[in-house]
Amino acid sequence: MPRQAVENPLGKPPLRRKPDDIGPIRAKYHRVKNEEEHHLTTTTEIAEKIASDHGLTKVQGKAVVEAVLAAISAASVSGNETSLPGFGKFKVKATPEREARNPATGATIKVAAARKVSFVPAKALKDALNK
Repeated sequence: MPRQAVENPLGKPPLRRKPDDIGPIRAKYHRVKNEEEHHLTTTTEIAEKIASDHGLTKVQGKAVVEAVLAAISAASVSGNETSLPGFGKFKVKATPEREARNPATGATIKVAAARKVSFVPAKALKDALNK
């Protein structure tokens, strides 16, 4: 990809860089078509929404959100499934020990068995996403 000169407002020699500024491979991951489309919701934002909807303080809303997340975490640690009707299920899955290859050296290594949490969305959530 040919490089192009970019004017420098400080009067120094022009900077030379790629037109897309961050490279063709990384560019597709950094493009934002619509800011709302890529907005991340944080626990604080969820807590503020709960607080405003139910007449609570932000601190109380945050405590509610943290209590729900702690309950889901505790159930997962003990190996139990957590079901939230209309939203989905958090399930604990066991992954067996397996062999893998180090891509740099090609050496075979063993990956230990582990447990992981997976989320299975409810039909109502899937339908809402695919309207």
